[in-house]
Amino acid sequence: MTSDTQPIRILRGHGGEVEVTGCVDAFACDVLRRAGFLFEPTLRSVWIRFPFDLGRVWENEHATWAAEMLTAARYRVDLGPDLRAHAPKPAAPAGPPRPPAMTAAAPPGRPSRRQP
Repeated sequence: MTSDTQPIRILRGHGGEVEVTGCVDAFACDVLRRAGFLFEPTLRSVWIRFPFDLGRVWENEHATWAAEMLTAARYRVDLGPDLRAHAPKPAAPAGPPRPPAMTAAAPPGRPSRRQP
């Protein structure tokens, strides 16, 4: 966990690229690599970004995953609001709805013990 007060920011840049800024240590670096971020050396530091043209859905899913993993490891993370992955839709029922159980009726195929 980083002891700095500066959060790790995952944002969409002006050109549409998703990039990371802030203090990134070795563990955070590993999490970001697993999420699909590239580390490009520059003259002054390292540019951490996603590969270009992978689609907004892919970028949103992987950026959200990285933010969740870093948050679980107690890093302060600011995720851009346009990078949040949508919540999954609830699953549909597996079959037709079952009728409510009736405790007064005999099971099918068995004669009732009651005599009219």
